[in-house]
Amino acid sequence: MTDKKVVFVAFAIEDERMRDLFKGQSLHPRHPYEFIDMSVKKPYDTEWKEKVRTRIRRSDGIVALVSKNSLTSSGQKWEIQCAKEEGKKIRGIWIYSNDRTALAGVQTVEWTDANVANFIDSL
Repeated sequence: MTDKKVVFVAFAIEDERMRDLFKGQSLHPRHPYEFIDMSVKKPYDTEWKEKVRTRIRRSDGIVALVSKNSLTSSGQKWEIQCAKEEGKKIRGIWIYSNDRTALAGVQTVEWTDANVANFIDSL
């Protein structure tokens, strides 16, 4: 069996429910990975950023849950920028079927089990 992959999840706080559904995907026994995130409901301070950077460094890759909320989420933007600075592979996942928001520099695909598994397998 392969080692469990650790995938950091970047999302806008307005999409917290979709994050919960997405993270539930890793609970299936055939998925050798776990999702982590650093969601907060308060301003992003230096200590939070240091903790996020540490978690991103320890992650095998990053999944960005993409919606129109991503465009105004300063926390998610910072997490994605941090992942780029740390040289991590990033994959965007559209979390709503009627929302195809594009994030600069992030390849985004539909939310399917195969798309998530293929990205994680590539890490």
